[in-house]
Amino acid sequence: MKFFLRIFFLIILVSLSIGFYINTFKNSHEGNKIIGFTVLTAAFVYMPIFLVHRWKGKKLKDYTLSKENLEKLRNSNQK
Repeated sequence: MKFFLRIFFLIILVSLSIGFYINTFKNSHEGNKIIGFTVLTAAFVYMPIFLVHRWKGKKLKDYTLSKENLEKLRNSNQK
């Protein structure tokens, strides 16, 4: 999964670079379309896959502010 994410990120960077190149030197609408498609792909495909990969095996309860965690914070500040 780590290898797939790296390759996918490189593909996104290359696509973004190609879009900017086409937009800058050829002044066509194709560059804008490539940039837009790349941004949408990065936001709606790459980011969720990346977040699922990073959160795998972690407990969400450890990162939320529950009554138990607030009490732990209060007790640690009093010491």
